[in-house]
Amino acid sequence: MSGTLQSLFFQARDGLNLHALVLDGGAAPNNSAPVVCLPGLSRPARDFAVLTRFLGARTGRKIVALDYRGRGGSDWDPDWTHYDFPTESADIQTVVAALGVASAIFVGVSRGGLHAVMLANQRPELVKAIVLGDIGPRLEPVGLTRIKDYIGRLPLLRDLDAAIRHYKSAMGGSFPAASDDDWRIYAQNSLNATPERMRLSYDPQLARTLDSFESSAPPIDFWPQFAGVAAPVLALRGECSDLLSADVHAEMAARLPACRLHVVPGQGHAPFLNDAPTLERIAAFIDEVEGA
Repeated sequence: MSGTLQSLFFQARDGLNLHALVLDGGAAPNNSAPVVCLPGLSRPARDFAVLTRFLGARTGRKIVALDYRGRGGSDWDPDWTHYDFPTESADIQTVVAALGVASAIFVGVSRGGLHAVMLANQRPELVKAIVLGDIGPRLEPVGLTRIKDYIGRLPLLRDLDAAIRHYKSAMGGSFPAASDDDWRIYAQNSLNATPERMRLSYDPQLARTLDSFESSAPPIDFWPQFAGVAAPVLALRGECSDLLSADVHAEMAARLPACRLHVVPGQGHAPFLNDAPTLERIAAFIDEVEGA
């Protein structure tokens, strides 16, 4: 079904069902690398719907967007300690292997970017290039503290309109460029509607993964992992990001020869990846990687 966005399920090594949105790449040349999209800590695969449609129409290539376990359409894990990098990485590799993906361009937002970097270190043949969505080798404590303060928590929201108002109030200061449509899409992606109320689209136990984080602790240094990436990198930063500083973003280009930079105006952590300049920049980067 070329050009059709499909909802597919795969079985993890421990039997959990993993969900992915897959756009068949039947219209692309046979040697075109697929694009694999990896979301943030609590975010679903449907965050990439706009990017998927754009790249699908532009390139015709296969595009895969994953739901980690405990998020979106994937099963929740009864043991929250499995919401860790090794387990999620194994799940990612299970899905791409099942789809016959031997080498791909990875688009990783926040946590997804760290997954892409780690895969590039562990399995360089799998990672042809990386688009990083507001993530870098040093994470600002203020941003991590903000994430820790909200993840797993949600006030009583009866309907979508209430959810839109909530997110605009909570996040609007960091996303001055976001439109009403942006907030509607963000709320729809973040929550599931039930007759009683809007509910989180992820397992609230994800909050436990940040139990050990202390804002006073020294920032974690991921420079060795980033320095180990041989593939081309496009590093996106939200202009208002509190997780990836402008200084670290600039340092990435200075220290990583194959790293290019792009700033998303008027957006914080993490950029929505739906504004025209950013979509065009991602497409241009893929063209560069593919030698188009």
